[in-house]
Amino acid sequence: MEFKDYYRTLGIERDASPDEVKRAYRRLARKFHPDVSKESDAEARFKEVGEAYEVLKDPEKRKAYDRFGADWKAGQEFRPPPDWQGDFDFSGGGFTDAGEFSDFFESLFGRAAGGRSDRAARGTHVHMRMRGEDIHAKVAISIEDAYNGTTRNLSLQAPELDASGHVVMRNRSLNVRIPRGVTEGQRIRLAGQGGPGLGGAPAGDLYLEVAFEPHRLYRLDGRDVYVELPIAPWEAALGRAVPVPTLGGAVELKIPAGSQSGAKLRLRGRGLPGNPAGDQYAVLEIMVPRAQDEKARALYEQMERELAFDPRAGLAG
Repeated sequence: MEFKDYYRTLGIERDASPDEVKRAYRRLARKFHPDVSKESDAEARFKEVGEAYEVLKDPEKRKAYDRFGADWKAGQEFRPPPDWQGDFDFSGGGFTDAGEFSDFFESLFGRAAGGRSDRAARGTHVHMRMRGEDIHAKVAISIEDAYNGTTRNLSLQAPELDASGHVVMRNRSLNVRIPRGVTEGQRIRLAGQGGPGLGGAPAGDLYLEVAFEPHRLYRLDGRDVYVELPIAPWEAALGRAVPVPTLGGAVELKIPAGSQSGAKLRLRGRGLPGNPAGDQYAVLEIMVPRAQDEKARALYEQMERELAFDPRAGLAG
């Protein structure tokens, strides 16, 4: 019988990853699906693609196939070794009701349930089903939207079936609820809003990946919020209570006496909502007033004489 090169059928290399195998299958299966394709050999090509995926998606089947495929090329005569017995599970196949498997397939892996039905042997048309493709997109929101939750109206291009049953790209408008406490990179799943299913199969899902717009005050690390907090030298030296902006409104923060620039003070539970909620960190930045007049210069000179402070003392070798 003729050897079938399943890697060539899917247009992938022999070292292709499982994700590459899946992507190649989905692309070709959708291209040759008889409900969509106008090519005369679409049904046969669809079966070939499904058979190749049935083998290469399964680690055990792929390993067995690779044992015999390394020294063979498509079209060459092939016979499995006399002692070879295929005993594999065919549940959860790559395609549904796609008709018979080839003799080559069955010589290696046995006869799958429903693989060679009387209907297929008689040439009866077999209805084919395939779940719709999942769609992935990004949605950019503000940090305030993530804190409070919001609803966004999104416009995107998505595949749909036209009146003749062919897949076309059309603009679609969706109202999407952004949940409170969503984080950067989180995916929001909208069930059934992806590509249309074929042959009566369900539609795919739409996955929206959350991205945050730049903010003038805040930056995020997961659910934790960071803000740079400018303070005066005397506030750092003596300790004072100062107002700090948070996503829930300004609060008073006690600056410990003797604080230094770069110190992080935590406001527990003031980050993005969640279980548990994130925290907010105020990163201190001591702002030094300029000596803009004689009075200011005199104050600095007095501090220089009386404090005997050397900021570089720790650098002495």
